[in-house]
Amino acid sequence: MAERAATKTGAASAAGEREDERARPQRVGTYLYGIVPADVEVAEDARGVGDPPAPVTLLRHGEVGALVSDLTGKGPLGTPDDLLAHERLLDATAAEVPVLPIRFGAVVTGPDEIVAELLTPFHDEFLSALKQLEGRAEYVVKGRYDERTVLAEVLEENPEVARLRDQIREQPEEVTRDARIQIGEIVNAAITAKREADTQAAHDALAPLSVMVAVREPTHERDAVHLALLVETERQGELEEAVKELAGQWAGRVTMRLLGPLAPYDFVVTPAAGEG
Repeated sequence: MAERAATKTGAASAAGEREDERARPQRVGTYLYGIVPADVEVAEDARGVGDPPAPVTLLRHGEVGALVSDLTGKGPLGTPDDLLAHERLLDATAAEVPVLPIRFGAVVTGPDEIVAELLTPFHDEFLSALKQLEGRAEYVVKGRYDERTVLAEVLEENPEVARLRDQIREQPEEVTRDARIQIGEIVNAAITAKREADTQAAHDALAPLSVMVAVREPTHERDAVHLALLVETERQGELEEAVKELAGQWAGRVTMRLLGPLAPYDFVVTPAAGEG
């Protein structure tokens, strides 16, 4: 009787599980975030992409592991919330352990494919890169010109601009088109030259605190500085002070921001999922 009762209970339980499976969205793939050491523990409340956000787990192979989550067919992948979730997970990870970030949108059929196509063939390369990143993270330094201040500098340093502006003042726009184009070209060239000089000044000031420095392309016409720095996390305080000192030197001229610690996108290259 006991054995039979157990069998009936098991059958009822299995039927209930099948109903739960039908109610739950089915997994259509595995989403890949990044590569970390295999001894990392993922927080139980870690969530990634998807709506609702999917739990993040670690798929281990040898001495490395892949941060992954199940991807269901519910809702499109690629929303701004998904991108933000991807970045937040990797940045939070980089603040604690070395991580090799995978570019946003990497979806693989399942865990077996990740092991066979990524973790196994690139195991030693991943392990070596992770060791180099131990205790390090990326920081981004951004500076943006105050528009009035930088234009005043350009006018003071370029008498030709002031002359052209006086020349076209109170004239019809169709008559002054060529002069306006010329003014724009002179101003843009002057700001580009200032950006290059200020970027070099920031580079020289911050490079001694960094393992590596990468100059990023400007994202705005008034960008003064845009640098990515690979820094020992224990030197974050020194970096903050150095950026603060630059901000003081450029007060009223350039607004400075320091972002980080971040995942080291600018300093690692990981193969795309599925490449072999």
